[in-house]
Amino acid sequence: MQRTTWKSLTLALMIGAAIPALTTAPALAQAVPAAKPAQPWLNAKLDADKRADLALAAMTSDEKFTVIFGYFGADMKPKYDRHPDSRDASAGYIAGVPRLGIPGQWQTDAGVGVATQGTRQGLRERTALPAGIATAATWNPELAQQGGAMIGKEARDSGFNVQLAGGINLMREPRNGRNFEYGGEDPWLAGVMVAAQIRGIQSNHIVSTIKHYALNGQETGRFFHSTNISDAAARTSDLLAFQFAIEQSDPHSVMCAYNRVNSVYACENDWLLNTVLKKDWGYKGYVMSDWGADHSSAKAANAGLDQQSAGEAFDKQPWFGAPLKADLAAGRVSQARIDDMARRVLRALFASGAVDHPLAGAPDSLPATTLAAHAKITQADAEEGIVLLKNDSGLLPLAKTAKTIAVIGGHADVGVLSGGGSSQVYPAGGRAVQGLEPATWPGPMIYYPSSPLKALAKRYPGAKVVYDDGTDPARAAKLAAESELALVFADQWTTESWDVATLDLPKNQDATIEAVAAANKKTVVVLITGGPVLMPWLDKVGAVVEAWFPGTAGGEAIARVLTGEVDATGRLPVSFPKSVADLPRPKLDGDPKKPEELFDIDYDIEGAAVGYKWYDAKKIEPLFAFGHGLSYTTFAYSNLKASAAGDKVTVSFDVKNTGARAGKDVPQVYVGPKAGGWEAPKRLAGFKKVSLAPGATQRVSLTVDPRLLATWDGKAHGWSIAAGAYDVSLGASSRVIASTVEVTLAAKALSVAGK
Repeated sequence: MQRTTWKSLTLALMIGAAIPALTTAPALAQAVPAAKPAQPWLNAKLDADKRADLALAAMTSDEKFTVIFGYFGADMKPKYDRHPDSRDASAGYIAGVPRLGIPGQWQTDAGVGVATQGTRQGLRERTALPAGIATAATWNPELAQQGGAMIGKEARDSGFNVQLAGGINLMREPRNGRNFEYGGEDPWLAGVMVAAQIRGIQSNHIVSTIKHYALNGQETGRFFHSTNISDAAARTSDLLAFQFAIEQSDPHSVMCAYNRVNSVYACENDWLLNTVLKKDWGYKGYVMSDWGADHSSAKAANAGLDQQSAGEAFDKQPWFGAPLKADLAAGRVSQARIDDMARRVLRALFASGAVDHPLAGAPDSLPATTLAAHAKITQADAEEGIVLLKNDSGLLPLAKTAKTIAVIGGHADVGVLSGGGSSQVYPAGGRAVQGLEPATWPGPMIYYPSSPLKALAKRYPGAKVVYDDGTDPARAAKLAAESELALVFADQWTTESWDVATLDLPKNQDATIEAVAAANKKTVVVLITGGPVLMPWLDKVGAVVEAWFPGTAGGEAIARVLTGEVDATGRLPVSFPKSVADLPRPKLDGDPKKPEELFDIDYDIEGAAVGYKWYDAKKIEPLFAFGHGLSYTTFAYSNLKASAAGDKVTVSFDVKNTGARAGKDVPQVYVGPKAGGWEAPKRLAGFKKVSLAPGATQRVSLTVDPRLLATWDGKAHGWSIAAGAYDVSLGASSRVIASTVEVTLAAKALSVAGK
């Protein structure tokens, strides 16, 4: 999702004062006229490429520049007044060409729902999906697509035809404040899951934007740092995740990132934009800049940037306005390049259906019935993303006979935490907790009004369910000692523009957990976080649940998992470290106190060995492994078979529910060459979420993408599969392998597309 917002406000990126509220009503979209003989590009029977060619040929030079320049959709007093045709407090707006039937582009953040910028906090109350990392933890592409379709519908119903959604940056840095927006640490998992969400969003005839391209791994120094990495390592990790997702979903836009890559800004990086994205991958959509990420006119355009976002508000100059026109006149950029930029935008509008399905309006509110129905979709996502990390002695599901339950901390009496920054969705019913800091960018900090305590109390009508805020460990321990069960809700707010200084829980919550666990052996810890945290108390508690930022209906989802109304089916999309000393970079690069300081980050330390691959390669035991997650039933794997035909490897196996209740499992297939030579011993090559009744068995068959069997060959400019024996392993996580078989592959050279 895009980084469009208040983000740069914090850095005083050209903002001087707090933003007052606006009352200007958003403009309605112009209706698109029916196709006329003189306007053949409006003929929906033609393909998007032909329509774009025809429309481009009819455009004036000024009209071409119109569709490649964007405005911010919120006021930034005293510096900037939003474009009058933009949606108030929105991400942005690009004017259309009414005489040609080309609509404007109304842009909204982000990947968990329709966000509102900080100028008008709460202007739009919308449905929030769980955090992107929570959706990745479902390992369920079908569910991800349903969620994407839901937020895409809300975007269209709210007057938007561009959604800045599709965050896919791999988690190289567990302290990254935006990890909650992304798809985890593995290229295949992230690619599959984010692609599914994008397909759902774009099913609403709107443009989805995959981001942040590329290697945008931390928020500290995000406008200035350079992430340095070799071509081969990048193409086998972060770029591969983008490649998989783009191939599987065809997002109509790519957003280039703030950071530099190998010393060149991502939005003027010829290698990233022209060589990799447009030439090697054959990408036909357009590249938009992140808000404040464009640093030049001709240089950026020639390097492959097609559209400047919010150019007057966040960048030093409106580069794609008068400066680019001057560059065209002086020959510093060609007319062919300007045409290509405009054509790519036009093609996206035709391919998405935005032209043929004009927006009807931009209401501030949606019907309560719509929000109620959508809450069920986000609840299902949250439930399947919740990961049961530990469950000693079957403490979970919670005993139905419990008469006294202590609920401690995390504002669990009223709501659940959400992640901050540009992706912030304001909930129906308002904020559950008022007066929290920060109140402005990258805040406000918001708890959604979905109370775990109330949801639990409904399920224990005869029990005494008592809340303590957890701020006094001794008081919390006293309540726990008086209760049969103690549930500690521990949270950590993470947000765009800030990285966390430590992976320890904030606000003395570790001490509260220690005290409660000492007072009651039946202590359950529910983590509401945007990523991994350290757990010094792990051996002292009976159960641990990772609920992430669970969205609009998070409280209900948590209660249903804790009580066993639904199985615990989430699996970790990231590794949880035991210590920051185990990370490739134990110390976070950069100084938050020097936000404009140029510095380098060496990603070649781990190269393509991101996450579990790093732990495997270095033989480090994580706290919880990638793919880990417990269930309320048990599963067994058998009859693993693998066959190779050329570069095609097919894997099949049986999964059986050996327990007494229905449940869902995620069998995972890993591959690795016996002779070594990869960035790590093995890679995730496939997975499947299966739902099984007690005693039921399902045969699963998967085909491995050949690029997951190959290494990047820079000289040949393609993928290379080495001849030899390969292990194909089946397991419940990257560290729990049930069985392994061997296949033999012949040497094979593949194209960039893996063919």
